[in-house]
Amino acid sequence: MAKSSATSRLVPANPPSVPSKDLQVFANPAPKRDYAIQFQIPEFTCNCPLTGQPDFAHFTIDMVADMLCVELKSLKMYMWSYRNQGAFHEKVTNDIVDDIVKAASPRFVRITAKWYVRGGIYTNVVAEYRKKGWKPQPVIELPTFEAMNGLL
Repeated sequence: MAKSSATSRLVPANPPSVPSKDLQVFANPAPKRDYAIQFQIPEFTCNCPLTGQPDFAHFTIDMVADMLCVELKSLKMYMWSYRNQGAFHEKVTNDIVDDIVKAASPRFVRITAKWYVRGGIYTNVVAEYRKKGWKPQPVIELPTFEAMNGLL
């Protein structure tokens, strides 16, 4: 730690991260394959634009990357950037879809936002994007078997 002359207190060599709207990406390690990436964000917070009261939500982001993947720390800082922002549930959910599409251009992204109760009402918002021309592979149904416990 270094001592700051202006404040006469110790300042960490690497200050903590700060909220940011900058979503960073990296090259998809398997761009020829459709595979699911799921992010769970159980502590999303923003403010009600009418009352200023905090709103809390659990976000699930499901995506199929194309050439780029979203980097996790930047996603964390991005979600944190909403903490003191006033926004309606529907707008926040759709804005996040738009920003992920702008940053990573995925084949598919779906956000499910489960907003915690406010005034006795739970709100769930689902928004998605599909890249033009992308068709998901058909689901393969595998047989199910009884669980084996080693006893006859």
